[in-house]
Amino acid sequence: MVTKQPARDPADTDLTRADSLAREIFAGVANKWALLLINVLADRTLRFTELQTQVGGISHKMLSQTLRHLERDGLVDRTVHPVVPPRVEYRLTDAGQALRTTVNGMCAWTRTYMDHIEEARRRFDSARAV
Repeated sequence: MVTKQPARDPADTDLTRADSLAREIFAGVANKWALLLINVLADRTLRFTELQTQVGGISHKMLSQTLRHLERDGLVDRTVHPVVPPRVEYRLTDAGQALRTTVNGMCAWTRTYMDHIEEARRRFDSARAV
């Protein structure tokens, strides 16, 4: 049996609206921890401690929160293995893999323009230091 889905409000897809679902989703994935976790997971399945080791500077709390958010949005799968102690693994879903293409592009852009941005910051800061 197929159930009819209610029509989506076009405002939900408008990133410029403060109350749009699209903006909420965008804000969740466009933060440094989410982007780094998506990049690190790539085509691998990793445990929590492996992720924390791979992403320098992330706290236990922030890693937990970010993984939960990514899991809620369907970008990360969390698998708990019934062993003692429990073994928990994380991997990207198909949607997470699709987003990884965009994240990889952002990483490449950052590497390409890092020198340019550093120089622009020096000029900006010097002009304001007077």
